[in-house]
Amino acid sequence: MISDKDKKEFFPQGRDITKPAGFINAKEVSIAELTGKKVVLIDFWTYSCINCQRSLPYLVAWYEKYKDKGLEIIGVHTPEFAFEKKYENVLWATKQFGISYPVVLDNDYATWRSYDNRYWPAKYLIDIDGRIVYQHFGEGAYEETERKIQELLEERAAKLGYKIAVPRDVVRPVGVEEPGLPRPQSPEIYFGASRNIHLGNGVSEKRGLQTFAEPEGIKTNVLYLAGEWEIQDEFAENKNEGAKIVFRYQARNVFMVASSEEKVRAKILRDGKPLGDEAGEDVHEGEVTIKEDRLYKLIQESKGWGEHTIEIIIESPGLSAFTFTFG
Repeated sequence: MISDKDKKEFFPQGRDITKPAGFINAKEVSIAELTGKKVVLIDFWTYSCINCQRSLPYLVAWYEKYKDKGLEIIGVHTPEFAFEKKYENVLWATKQFGISYPVVLDNDYATWRSYDNRYWPAKYLIDIDGRIVYQHFGEGAYEETERKIQELLEERAAKLGYKIAVPRDVVRPVGVEEPGLPRPQSPEIYFGASRNIHLGNGVSEKRGLQTFAEPEGIKTNVLYLAGEWEIQDEFAENKNEGAKIVFRYQARNVFMVASSEEKVRAKILRDGKPLGDEAGEDVHEGEVTIKEDRLYKLIQESKGWGEHTIEIIIESPGLSAFTFTFG
């Protein structure tokens, strides 16, 4: 175990929550008030991020397992999109994912910047003395992270003179998708003008109304639209029925962050055919209904990685598309 002297030399002090826009599951929360009392796990996340969503079952399980052993988890919700700043949307997400630990709305990135963070998700473990002694970015390393939690809880118990038995097993949430073998994977694809550099048949980084002709040929990892679309900074919104999104991807699973003020239905095709067993959980009888501001699971392939073309044919105007992400 590292000595207190070495910790002071090599590990920075944990920074406190800065300029919170609100709290969920707590009236307020402070790193300073927890120092000397608890081990703290800071998790930077945002609710429409699929990588965050896949890590949440571990956080929920750790909180249930260790909250009475001296662990506090603080979810710092730092939004990627404007709709993720809405308190009611984040509250809905915490309920959907079974989160009961405190969540802080970091709408202006103040806490994110104080940690010099750059990733969703990102985990920082703070020991009983308030030092950041461990960090991990992205998915994975769940067993490694839990072992470090156990070590810090045992250290806490020894320092405070508590006789607490810290479990030595590790959680394995049911139904959680584990990272597969490394393969070529399509990058995150943005529809909005601020980042739509992969747009193939229109003017990228241009705001306003554009009319897109359906492409005759398509390239892998290039975004194609068909019909009339209003391009805003964060999203593209179709203005006519029958508008299309076409993308040839390399992945197992396809997700789309989208929303609509009114319910909009869209037909999903893969390689020109209706979806079968590979339909994602948000697709029913070959269609997805877009309404809430969230991530929609369109294709979830059990047979493994592949290269395919997804077509989304939108029945009516009003679908706002933010991103494609892949898994």
